[in-house]
Amino acid sequence: MTRWNGTRFICIGLMSAALVACSIPFKGEREVAVESEAEFQKMKNTMPVSGDVRIRSYVYCIADAIIAELDEPYRSLDWDIEIFDNEAVNAFAMPGGKIGVFTGILKVAENPDQLGAVIGHEVAHVTEQHAVERYNQAMTTQVGASTVGIFGSIALGGDVTGLTQMAAEVALTLPYGRGQESEADTVGLVYSANAGFDPRQSVILWKNMAEANKGAPPEFLSTHPSSDTRIQDLIAELPTALTDYNNARAAGKIPKCAP
Repeated sequence: MTRWNGTRFICIGLMSAALVACSIPFKGEREVAVESEAEFQKMKNTMPVSGDVRIRSYVYCIADAIIAELDEPYRSLDWDIEIFDNEAVNAFAMPGGKIGVFTGILKVAENPDQLGAVIGHEVAHVTEQHAVERYNQAMTTQVGASTVGIFGSIALGGDVTGLTQMAAEVALTLPYGRGQESEADTVGLVYSANAGFDPRQSVILWKNMAEANKGAPPEFLSTHPSSDTRIQDLIAELPTALTDYNNARAAGKIPKCAP
């Protein structure tokens, strides 16, 4: 009798897990963009933004040049670009056309070509839908954890709102995985080269980043590729990127973005 009750208990749990899996509210890019809008507005409302006209014009110039090289529908998005007055060496992009640049990164990205590599990389996270992937992975993880803990209370009449909010926070605020970072490096290099930014400067950028991040954990302890790995991968992409860059310059794409 005890064994039968235990088996029935496990079966109920498995059935509940299956019901929960069917009820996971997976979202597409447009839906995740709504979460992005809320998160971006929250940042603009709570963090100081730069009022330096020169810096703002500089970042806008580079971002506009990158955006002009995107495929549709991304090229035609109404991109919202903000410069945060913060010493963190950071930049990001969100679904729906949001770009944030922290003034601290200008100490590492020393010229327009290097900042072009940064913004190209961040925009690539959007065009490759990395935040959408991360959102849905987070939802799967959170719902799965809840199922283990409460045997499917969501499927049996609970509310997924809390899990949805948690997944959105994961998707929009936590670091990307190694594979996504590497893909953004490659795709972003294409964007910046096609915009007329020298792809060779991306290698120098990551050397600067490595210098600024001394003491960072080794690659196997991080979700990000190590700086050495990134540099070697970027070097491998340079022949193709340089061809794109030379073609762009020949076509008159010479961004005049003064730092």
